[in-house]
This record gives sequence, structure tokens and C-alpha cells, in this order.
Amino acid sequence: MGADVREDGNVDGEFLALERELTVFLRRARANSGEMAREVHPDLEPAAYGLLVRLEECGAQRATELAAYIGVGKATMSRQLRALEDLGFVGREPDPADGRAWLVSLTEYGREHFRRVRDARRMRYVRQLDGWDRREVAELARLLHQLNAGAE
Repeated sequence: MGADVREDGNVDGEFLALERELTVFLRRARANSGEMAREVHPDLEPAAYGLLVRLEECGAQRATELAAYIGVGKATMSRQLRALEDLGFVGREPDPADGRAWLVSLTEYGREHFRRVRDARRMRYVRQLDGWDRREVAELARLLHQLNAGAE
């Protein structure tokens, strides 16, 4: 069941509407990530918020794993992790499986600050989607997961 592309190369209206809505959504998400990062710490880069989310969810990880997940290069990841380390949000320890590698994890300080902001963010979603049925919220989460999984 693929996308219907007409002979003139145009995609059906559903896909144009999807592109339009995703563009607006992503623009707002980028702005929101910047706000959330500044709430965690005024000097935190917007992209760093996603790193904190990943470390909170998955625990200690190698920088290369984080870079692959976020979709950035090693140099960018090193710079972002160094900034987070300087702010006291993450720490490094040798990887027991490979003494040459390091594992990055949230510090207690980083975890506390991150959770406070994350909880406030979730409450914004609760307020924003207050009129939605729980099944609709679950369906939106499922569809977004499906979209994200297809992009990996």
C-alpha cells in the first residue's frame, strides 16, 4: 500500500497535508526543546535536552551510541557531552566491557533537574490534550512511534 503518485509527479493531498502539519509541529517542537533546555539550565543547548531524555530512559551509554541515536557526528556529540559535563549534568566512567571506551550517564544533579522539567513538560501535554479521549492520545503516541521507528 504505497503512496499514490500521479503521472504529473504530484503526491496525493493526504501527504501534502501531512507534510504541512509535520512542518508546523517540528517548528514548534524545536522552539519547545529550546525552552525546555533553558528551563533545565540557561546555558543548555536545545539539542542537549534530547540527550538527557535518552540517558534518563536508557541509562549509561557510550557516546557513539548516543551520536547514532540522535543522528549527529562524533565531534558534535563530544562537544555536547563536554558542555553537559561542565554543567554537572552527566559524568563518565570506564566501560567495563571495553576499558578504552567510556560510558556517559546522568549525575544525580542532572537527573533531579531533568525530571523537574520533564514533569512540567508532561503537564503541559496533559493540559493541551485535556479535551482528547485517552484512546486518541494513545493512538497519537502509537502513530508517532510508528513514524519514528520507520525513520531509524
